[in-house]
Amino acid sequence: MDEGERRNGPEQGESGEPVGGERAGGTGIRDARAGDDEGGDAGDFELARPEEGGGSAAGADEDFALPEPQPRAQARPQRPSGPQPDPARPKPLHDPDAYSTPPYGRPGPWAPAPPVQHPAGAAVAADAGDTAVAAPGPTFPAEAPAVPGPASASEPFAAPASGSECLVAPASASEPPVAPASGSEPLAAPSPTSPSGSPAAPGPASPSDPPAPPVDPWHRYDPWAKAAAGPLQQAGAGVVSDVQRRRRVRRGLVGGALLLALVSGLAGGVVGAQLERNGGIGAVELPQPSAAPSGRAPDSVAGIAARALPSVVTLHVTGSAESGTGTGFVLDTQGHILTNNHVVQPAGGDGAITVVFNGGQTATAKVVGRDSGYDLAVVRVTGVKGLTPLPLGNSDEVRVGDPVVAIGAPFDLEGTVTSGIISAKERPITAGGDGADASDVSYVDALQTDAPINPGNSGGPLLDRRGRVIGINSAIRSAGAGTGTDTGQAGSIGLGFAIPVNQGKRVAEELINTGRATHPVIGITLDMGWSGDGARVGTAADGDASPVTPGGPGARAGLRAGDVITEVDGQRVHSGEELIVRTRAHRPGDRLELTVERDGAQRTLSLVLGSSK
Repeated sequence: MDEGERRNGPEQGESGEPVGGERAGGTGIRDARAGDDEGGDAGDFELARPEEGGGSAAGADEDFALPEPQPRAQARPQRPSGPQPDPARPKPLHDPDAYSTPPYGRPGPWAPAPPVQHPAGAAVAADAGDTAVAAPGPTFPAEAPAVPGPASASEPFAAPASGSECLVAPASASEPPVAPASGSEPLAAPSPTSPSGSPAAPGPASPSDPPAPPVDPWHRYDPWAKAAAGPLQQAGAGVVSDVQRRRRVRRGLVGGALLLALVSGLAGGVVGAQLERNGGIGAVELPQPSAAPSGRAPDSVAGIAARALPSVVTLHVTGSAESGTGTGFVLDTQGHILTNNHVVQPAGGDGAITVVFNGGQTATAKVVGRDSGYDLAVVRVTGVKGLTPLPLGNSDEVRVGDPVVAIGAPFDLEGTVTSGIISAKERPITAGGDGADASDVSYVDALQTDAPINPGNSGGPLLDRRGRVIGINSAIRSAGAGTGTDTGQAGSIGLGFAIPVNQGKRVAEELINTGRATHPVIGITLDMGWSGDGARVGTAADGDASPVTPGGPGARAGLRAGDVITEVDGQRVHSGEELIVRTRAHRPGDRLELTVERDGAQRTLSLVLGSSK
């Protein structure tokens, strides 16, 4: 038989049987279609390998012709070794695939593995349509593809190893493979895989072999092959349930709260330590209440002072021998100012008096009139506009305990305001008397106050709670100094005396109108050395002079020498000075009721006061 016949005819083994026939050892060809009935390995078959040195004459490169598949009878089904199908199991929705096309069956004996489409759309090669594309999912280390090498001419293709399937099969089970053209070498059977599943090492390739396809970076995906050894990888994130999500949120909130508490505690400790050590972080700023209403009640000390201060002035007096400071207040818009006599007395006839107003304006003043018996004087400034006179009250309505405010310039401190109450009324005091004839002695039926009055307050106003003048501050009682004007340097001990404004008003009007003040008189001479209780009328004087002035108020009332006057208008009199004070508290022409003791008996006399200049 020639070379062509040997290639086209069936191979003959050493026993004379065709290679494609069934062997007694069970290595013959099994029908591919029996795989549907025989279990997992029913679709596998083993190709006949060309026997070494037998049959036909092989070429020098050990080429051989593939045997043509021989039709055979239906293979006897084998009993499957796996578990038996459950009769109660529902019938599949599809008919069995006669060609065992995946995924409904195993691949046919000669069918190529179906290509896997890669999401990226890899380009498909132009040869035979069996180039693999990238498969989705995790990638594994690349393995070198198995390159078919030369096999023995007498052996069919080896069956794949355990866990591996044959990936090639003819397009039709009844169609024989096409023999290679003349001059070309037959296809080499794939080498069997190793037991571990890795492909066998490729053999040397013939120079005439076609070029191997390029290495596929995605490999050839075999859905029936065992997975490559390696760590499992998760393709996507796990789905979190609502319970897990709530637990995570709760843990986050608790952790955040704990972290916030920790940070707050640390920050508070640092700030507290800084404040304790250094007294603060920045500059020290003392607290201050918000702005209070600017207005004050009219009867409060602040309200009284606000209305009276513009009308109170300070007098600076200088003379040839001495100087001093006192206070006065405005009587009218013509510039008349009332003050004490002992304030302006140092100026004499050629001294200077400077008036300083509350706003700081100054003016020169001239004496209008003064009276030492009442310790009052009136001065006048000219060329000053906008003068506000202080209103005058009624000193007869004053009661002990009424609140009062004193304004003056104690120790030359202008515009000083002090407050207190009326502590007593009708205090008979005498002040002055430094002259040889005692003509400068002042007899005052004074208002006593505990408002602080010091040297410099003389001549200043004593105001009631309505801001009206009820007295003129004139004298103080000092410790160890007795009663006197406040020209001394002793401080206040809470005993100040003011001339009642009713008396001051009458004297000021007389001084402004006539320049002189009149004094009420009884027309008697008093025994100032009498040590008994009351005021005693003097006895017979030397010569023809009588202690009771003939035709005077006392003589007309029936007073006699040696009578003792004990009461005036029902008020007790303890000395001659007190009788003078009580008398000068009235105006000339006022009627007095006198209680007189004569020869151990008491009698009441009515007396009308006279006037003297």
